[in-house]
Amino acid sequence: MTLFESDVSRPAAPSAAGAAAEADPQGPLAARMRPRTLDEVVGQEHLLAPGSPLRRLVEGDAPMSLILFGPPGTGKTTLALIVSSATNRRFEQLSALNAGVKDVREVIARAKAELTHQGRQTVLFIDEIHRFSKTQQDSLLAAVEARHVTLVAATTENPFFSIVSPLLSRSLLLTLQPLDEAAVGQLVDRAIVSPRGLDSRVTLDADARAHLLRLAGGDARRALTALEAAAGTSLAEGRAAVDLATLEQAVDSAAVRYDRDGDQHYDVISAFIKSIRGSDADAAVHYLARMIEAGEDPRFIARRLVVHASEDVGLADPTALLAATAAAQAVQLVGLPEARINLTQATVHLALAPKSNAVVRAIDAAQADVRNGLAGAVPPALRDAHYAGAKKLGAGARYVYPHDTAEGVVAQQYPPDELVGRDYYEPAGRGAERHILERVTKLRGLLRGGRRSGS
Repeated sequence: MTLFESDVSRPAAPSAAGAAAEADPQGPLAARMRPRTLDEVVGQEHLLAPGSPLRRLVEGDAPMSLILFGPPGTGKTTLALIVSSATNRRFEQLSALNAGVKDVREVIARAKAELTHQGRQTVLFIDEIHRFSKTQQDSLLAAVEARHVTLVAATTENPFFSIVSPLLSRSLLLTLQPLDEAAVGQLVDRAIVSPRGLDSRVTLDADARAHLLRLAGGDARRALTALEAAAGTSLAEGRAAVDLATLEQAVDSAAVRYDRDGDQHYDVISAFIKSIRGSDADAAVHYLARMIEAGEDPRFIARRLVVHASEDVGLADPTALLAATAAAQAVQLVGLPEARINLTQATVHLALAPKSNAVVRAIDAAQADVRNGLAGAVPPALRDAHYAGAKKLGAGARYVYPHDTAEGVVAQQYPPDELVGRDYYEPAGRGAERHILERVTKLRGLLRGGRRSGS
């Protein structure tokens, strides 16, 4: 979607309703290519469908406050500008980085005066509203409730945690998604040929284009900023073609040879997991960095860590799964680039942990037995005895409640007859499993009443 946020935070100041329609011809490429109407927008179809609340707001004139939630460079400022220009409203902007309650009240006072004397609504755009304190957010409530202003607020953090409930309930929440590579590619191609952009003064080599799309990471502004820098370098050197070397030089980021749909995707993730399994934290962090730099989906990396925590560490370090799961949750909550730190912490934790594949061997062996027909009847004592007639069928008969005994463990049969004495979980004896091995051996002796366990 060709939506981008402003490059710098601007202080509160009234601007013409047509602010979105004009751009400084000497301004940044991202600002010059900013969409002027919804029809120029690419992507975010879930927000732009006919009859959608956003389209009704732009095409109609009913006041409606919005909370725009999404990562940087997905168009929160642009949507605010389009809303203000399409409905001929005044546009004011505050940044939560430097605005206080006094600034908010001054904007609201001007909006009330404009509405009273001119009958004209004001769109108030607040960037990074999650940085506002509860008191600052509360100062907006009365004006939003009375519709003295149409609030359009942007946040990169989960609004259910970062915005007070009364303000959230008075606004329409719209979630913006990162752009896919097709959308970013369409944006880049448009910027190269558009008179508002580079006006066909340069071309972009295929490998440079592919690298640029990877670097963008779904951020439209990042893509256009890198393109503008590379184009400037080429033109300064008297060349019209932007090649990979020029792009790398312009953005100071080497191309990572990594194809998310090809062999490198599988080779690098394989090397990543095998390095963790081999307890080489340094190699594992290297492969993690390659995936992050190449634009790999961080959720994919997190999922692999969660699987590996049980598959190759298991109960040798019971905290490994907690660390991997926490990293996966951090990816969902925080996102890149900050979540790279959480992924690194989990990677190092798993690499340095003692290793055991006893858990995966246990379930593999149990599933193999089930597939081979070793799935006998549940012992009568363990069957459900809560329905009418259960006792007549012997369900639950002779079951001994373990908590009624001193040890808390009872010598009674739990597996089907065909599986009595069969061991699936065999602790490796490393890390925490050293102690678990002792516990398992003791429990099997108690449960089986002194019978020898076997495979």
